[in-house]
Amino acid sequence: MISMKNEIFKNKNCLITGATGGLGKEIVIELANKNCNLFLTGTNETKLKNLKTELEKINNEISIEYQLTDLTNDDEINSLVKEVREKLPQIDILVNCAGIFPVNKISKSTIEEYDSCMNLNVRTPFILSKEFSKDMVKNGWGRIINIASSGAYNGLENTIIYRSSKHALLGLSRSLYNELKEYNVRTFCISPGPIKTDMGKDIIKKENPNEDYESFMNPKEIAEFITFVISFDNNLISPEIRLGRIK
Repeated sequence: MISMKNEIFKNKNCLITGATGGLGKEIVIELANKNCNLFLTGTNETKLKNLKTELEKINNEISIEYQLTDLTNDDEINSLVKEVREKLPQIDILVNCAGIFPVNKISKSTIEEYDSCMNLNVRTPFILSKEFSKDMVKNGWGRIINIASSGAYNGLENTIIYRSSKHALLGLSRSLYNELKEYNVRTFCISPGPIKTDMGKDIIKKENPNEDYESFMNPKEIAEFITFVISFDNNLISPEIRLGRIK
């Protein structure tokens, strides 16, 4: 059954933001193993080059493209869309994984921090979903995966901007799901708790020094779970998923 599900990804084209991050990298490795063509974005060109080389060793039969992109800059987003359109005939799978995690009390938070977080965590997924869902609707098949957070379901001090953005991303995902499902375009909002990534380490430093990093979730397991969940292609769907940890 699993091998049949892997066939769903074969020759599909995926655009993923935040591709070199702890979770993003594991997702692209999973998709590469499933013969999915990849277009990667990130903000570190060295990491993007190295990731492309690593993926080519995993699977040299797929197309792997990348572009250095500041997703808070409209000109660079437009450049990204143009480059994707030139390199790939269509996008079948969109993974909105890029995100930032500002930590500050509201009294010390700035409008610049708010705008930067909302632009990357919410506005960019909206723009890319608007653009590339056209392909999916036209072809009668598509997947939009928005990486939210357990913070989308609660509110805690010192993280008001971040949690506001993830609440908004959850609302965007719910609306996309209902608007696009009739075209067999499935939207998934995946909301993990703390993950063993650099961002996870930042959470400990900035938000809660008493957290146990070893209790955080393995990003590889989350990536395996995501690709499994989105592989179902009949009537079953889990559009909104919270992932927690046992500690």
